[in-house]
Amino acid sequence: MSEQTASGPSPAATSPAAPVVGYVLKMYPRFSETFVVSEILAREAQGEQIVIFSLRPTTDSRFHPELARVKAPVVHVPRPSSATRLWDALSAGPASGVAEAWEELRRHSHDEAAQAVAVARLAREHGVTHLHAHFASVATTVARLAGRIAGLPYSFTAHAKDIFHQDVDPTDLKAKLADAHHAITISGYNLADLRRRFPEATDTLQLVRNGLELERFPFTPDRARRSDPARVPRLLAVGRLVEKKGFSLLIEAVDMLRSRGVDVAADIAGDGPLAGDLTAQIDRLGLDDRVRLLGPLTQAEVSARLGTDDVFVAPFVVGSDGNADGLPTVLLEAMARGIRCVAADVTAVGEVVVPGETGWLVPSGDVGALADAVQEAVAESSVHDQMVHRARALVEEHFDSRRQAAALRALVPVERTAAPVGGAR
Repeated sequence: MSEQTASGPSPAATSPAAPVVGYVLKMYPRFSETFVVSEILAREAQGEQIVIFSLRPTTDSRFHPELARVKAPVVHVPRPSSATRLWDALSAGPASGVAEAWEELRRHSHDEAAQAVAVARLAREHGVTHLHAHFASVATTVARLAGRIAGLPYSFTAHAKDIFHQDVDPTDLKAKLADAHHAITISGYNLADLRRRFPEATDTLQLVRNGLELERFPFTPDRARRSDPARVPRLLAVGRLVEKKGFSLLIEAVDMLRSRGVDVAADIAGDGPLAGDLTAQIDRLGLDDRVRLLGPLTQAEVSARLGTDDVFVAPFVVGSDGNADGLPTVLLEAMARGIRCVAADVTAVGEVVVPGETGWLVPSGDVGALADAVQEAVAESSVHDQMVHRARALVEEHFDSRRQAAALRALVPVERTAAPVGGAR
């Protein structure tokens, strides 16, 4: 992975017919967005040329080793710090494109307008033929405006918070869907929801599921506990410490199981604003010896734990702000590794965790049902062994990053085509 500033050199010239995809990302790299790195690696592996435009500097202190395998140059797009620099940034774009898009640029924040002009210029300098953003929020706003200015088609992938959160502006989201060359979403649930809400703007909306590099997640269904039946069953939960992950419910469930005489230990990997609240809850319930907050782990560290612990627990809830998980990558990783999975039924989770087939699916927010499912999952059973095999087969069939990359590549226009200002199609 090479890094450049906005004024840095552009890569070697490429054939006009060879697509060059410019990824517009709010922040790159981002520790919690492993799916973006996996997607870029899969596309590069099949020969696609990628350039990454990062709108914000990273604030993470840890990074996944897979980043070192990304070949795409990373261009950090500047944000103007004064009125003079804002005017300079706007004046530096393709003159005709800025003039034609001026009225729309005025309707957005100065950061979005200036960065869109910068991305339009940088995209031309780097030979980009198509812009793609992740999340239908600021990254797609900038990609859409940059596409209008530079005459390039754009696309975006819609995930969860960017379409479900109470702050999502439906008029803005509709415009992004309508103007995109194509839009992508990661689950059948999202596809149906967006088509229901925006029937006239989703003709080009496609379902392309997130993918895993399956070779990095070997199937190891034999748990360590089989060689030591006296070992306390270990539960693992992974994610940012935010409301929608439902980790407070897992802590309650461990306390409930203890009252039933069922001894389990739970580790929660991740970081976030609720770390203090969760620590206080653990202390209040006297679970210091049974529940640990591990802090953030790399994807490799998580995978290792998925290969040794007994049950993966994902107690998702819909947040008070409407925010909900889509289909978290770590749940797919858990299914790939062969650990038994207990998950709460929000949005698309039921598409992969099928009760009695691939795992335990419980009503969101129901602590009793969560405790019941965990109690059943920690028990040894040949039926449970069959479930993890079916879970692995489902991931192999639907979430292989090679299939994902092929589907994404097929959607990108083969040759550069100037798009009309009214929309890039």
